[in-house]
Amino acid sequence: MVSPRISEQSLYMEVSELHQQLNKQGQEQKQLHVIDCRFWLDQPTKGYESYLIGHIVNSVYMDLDHDLSSSRKEHGGRHPLPEPEQLAHTLTLHGISKQDTVVAYDEQGGAMASRLSWLLQWIGHEGDVYVLNGGYAAWQQAGFASEAGTAKPRSGLEQPYEPNVRLELVADIEEVRSKLGSSSVRLIDSREHARYIGEVEPIDPKAGHIPGALHRFWRDGLNEQGYVRTNSDEQDAWHKLVNGAEEIIVYCGSGVTACPNVLSLWRSGYRNVKLYAGSWSDWCSYEGDQSPVSTGEE
Repeated sequence: MVSPRISEQSLYMEVSELHQQLNKQGQEQKQLHVIDCRFWLDQPTKGYESYLIGHIVNSVYMDLDHDLSSSRKEHGGRHPLPEPEQLAHTLTLHGISKQDTVVAYDEQGGAMASRLSWLLQWIGHEGDVYVLNGGYAAWQQAGFASEAGTAKPRSGLEQPYEPNVRLELVADIEEVRSKLGSSSVRLIDSREHARYIGEVEPIDPKAGHIPGALHRFWRDGLNEQGYVRTNSDEQDAWHKLVNGAEEIIVYCGSGVTACPNVLSLWRSGYRNVKLYAGSWSDWCSYEGDQSPVSTGEE
């Protein structure tokens, strides 16, 4: 598998570094794009409303439902991947080229921003992609400038963004089914523990997890202050779960909060990592023996 264009240090950016980069003048500044990805699943309009109240200067807003997902169908999960051409069109409208640097942020511990980060890897982005460590709260706590309303639009690209989809980064339900029980594959469930063991299920029609899946709640990758844990801490945590695996497939409820775990695995040195994009909401949309369900601990 070709590794994502990352190093252990290049997945997250500190607010102090972003502030420094935004203050730079000249051509380099035009190549840096800041994307506001705030979104609340139970209040779909709150993210954009929060953006209008205040956001990092010159950042633009991308909506999870409208920009970072495609329309929901009978199968495929609650947040299916966007069509590559549509995502590329959105990037073109914002003046983002394949070589530009992108910094994404949110107020959800990096979950929504990680979705955009992963999507850019998926469509073959060639520039650096970062999630802002600590998100908008860290930016405000540092006392850096914000602005209200909408950012001044940048001119679109003369040449449209051309996606180059990397199919090796994503798994569909047929692939997951075919690898159940494989000793060389680790399935990672990124949801809350109560949902994983089937104790509660507030969203989807079935409770439990994919048989054989191990549990690692995506927020376990954050410290008490809401910042990502150190590389060494994450490496130790993943070693206990996936040591010896040749392939890792990560899922959550709808393919969003699994993305922080994918990024964490990447920065811990694992490369053969796939996102099951449809995740549990896709898995449990099938009846009978097509998608068996387990409860309790593995």
